[in-house]
Amino acid sequence: MSIDRAINNAAASVEMEGYSIDEQCKYWCRQVLENKITMEQYIQLVLEDVNIHI
Repeated sequence: MSIDRAINNAAASVEMEGYSIDEQCKYWCRQVLENKITMEQYIQLVLEDVNIHI
């Protein structure tokens, strides 16, 4: 399965639960799957995006 297809499938699953995934988040997911950023970096980016600082 391609990275884009995996991301789209995951986004569709999340959207079926009533949530939405923006393009920025999909981009960060792609970065993780391509080993360009770590999962920890991804989580930090998402938290900062929603204005949560830990």
